[in-house]
Amino acid sequence: MSNKTKVVNAVSSEALFGMLPDDLQALMKTLDQKAYRAKQLAEALYSQRVTDVHQITVFPASLREQLKEAGYGVGLPEIVQAARSVDGTERYLVRLADGETVETVWMPDGDGGERGDGSEASLEEEELDGLEGNVSEFSPETSRKRDIRNMGALAWSGYRRATICISSQVGCAVNCQFCLTAKLGIKRNLTAGEIAGQVAAVLNRHGIKMGKDRINLVFMGMGEPFLNYDSFIKSVVVLAKHIGIPESRMTVSTSGIEPAIRRFAQEAVRPKLALSLNASNDRVREEVMPITRKWKIAELLDAVQTIPLGKREWVTFEYVLLGGVNDQPEHAREVLALLKGIRAKVNLIVWNPGPGISYTQPKPEDVAVFQKMLIEAGMPAYIRRPRGRDIYAACGQLKRTVELPEAAPLVAIAPSATHLA
Repeated sequence: MSNKTKVVNAVSSEALFGMLPDDLQALMKTLDQKAYRAKQLAEALYSQRVTDVHQITVFPASLREQLKEAGYGVGLPEIVQAARSVDGTERYLVRLADGETVETVWMPDGDGGERGDGSEASLEEEELDGLEGNVSEFSPETSRKRDIRNMGALAWSGYRRATICISSQVGCAVNCQFCLTAKLGIKRNLTAGEIAGQVAAVLNRHGIKMGKDRINLVFMGMGEPFLNYDSFIKSVVVLAKHIGIPESRMTVSTSGIEPAIRRFAQEAVRPKLALSLNASNDRVREEVMPITRKWKIAELLDAVQTIPLGKREWVTFEYVLLGGVNDQPEHAREVLALLKGIRAKVNLIVWNPGPGISYTQPKPEDVAVFQKMLIEAGMPAYIRRPRGRDIYAACGQLKRTVELPEAAPLVAIAPSATHLA
């Protein structure tokens, strides 16, 4: 396969994927169909995850043709390129209907980001930590001895769960100085169907069975979800209520859009929140995250505390460690002072390098001291496992890469018509 992918505009049609039940009922009504057809359509879109209207076999051929003639298509984004890391991570170039592309990442067994947040995913992380170094406890060989009726695709591959990292915008407007995505600028927002559709495309690629495979989602790909708030929230509803991934298995990361955080606190269906802190004071944060000029750290922390946390729910604060910039003991002490009294945990992220960015990775001993200081002061602190660095799939590295070194070859794409019967 060539390392270059020619991106062409897709045929324009109105996407069915992303529509909520009320939307589908209204559509069926305009086509003079009975209400039960909307339920059948939702089942085909979100449970069977069809990729083409003609795969909706519960519909008579005449209704399928009627949908086509009315200009409707399923509208799932298409995976047009994939790269696989030495650690099993896969990064996908996903093409949208207008020819624009975003990146989506598949991480078997995740990156440890959920540790300590009180969720079911956190408990699974603890299980995995306990099995580390003892592969015989959970491997393809032992998996196949289990009752195959209760096994999903992940178990057959020797994994307990997987995490999908989703994009919410083509590019990003926030301009964090340590992030490759920032170099793209902002092209446009994604629709709810395009956001949730990335998940469906990846689930189809891996033959995932909802209810049998455990899937976590992180809205941490390209873009700032809270600058595309309405589409982001609608995608959460589609994913939670219709695809079947509970919001407790989702985490949204924001650079800190203060009004949107307050709005998020009022949502009935919402993922867990991760705030990208990345500095211990406004001066340093403004240097690495210019958005701080608009919303200072104190404003963001005040907004975060309006979120009604569940009994076991914690807010995650992400902290990208930049060598010599924000990784010293005085910074750790400032972080502790900032987060005092907040039900918080800190995810420490060793900066992932990229071309054209002048920061350096922190020294391992500085990372260790930083984490130790937080923990000894009573603040849960975890070092997130880097995944997919060799294919530009790690945090801050997504930039629509189409060329890779020979050490990280492109891999075959599953047929686009793959779906579950």
